[in-house]
Amino acid sequence: MAADAAKAAAFLFFAVVLQLSIMSNVEILGGHPNLLLVAVVCVALLRGAVFGTVAGFSAGLLADTGVFGTLGFTALLLTLAGYWTGRYGETTGRDRAHAPVLSVAVITILYQFAALVLRFMLGEHAPAGVVLAALVPTILLNLILTFPVYAVARRVLRPREWVGREVRLLG
Repeated sequence: MAADAAKAAAFLFFAVVLQLSIMSNVEILGGHPNLLLVAVVCVALLRGAVFGTVAGFSAGLLADTGVFGTLGFTALLLTLAGYWTGRYGETTGRDRAHAPVLSVAVITILYQFAALVLRFMLGEHAPAGVVLAALVPTILLNLILTFPVYAVARRVLRPREWVGREVRLLG
């Protein structure tokens, strides 16, 4: 478990550095790719809800301190993204081929709307029209990033054999 944590930490640190140095300046058709979100989703899908929660919080806090933004903003959003993606992976989608693509698409939509609501609640400038106009290009850019990021994450964090207990229904 400690080796997995160290590998995931190095993987997410690299994702934070790439996101803050290169990807934050990329804009294609009004959309901004979010490499860090895709990386957290991939790690959470491979390792589960608790691991995804800790990974999302740690990577988000590192990203928040890297840009001197509102401390905890990205950490909160990535924590929720890591938890819900991990729950999806634990319950239904871990072995399915479409799981990374579906997870990234849904979490990107939820992330954008949650960021919009959180900015509004903090009293910051939150233009909904700009977010909605950039939603489709952002989803497409994140989906393009999903394939190489998931391949690297799967290679770094080798999938475990999940030994599940049989569930008996009461009644």
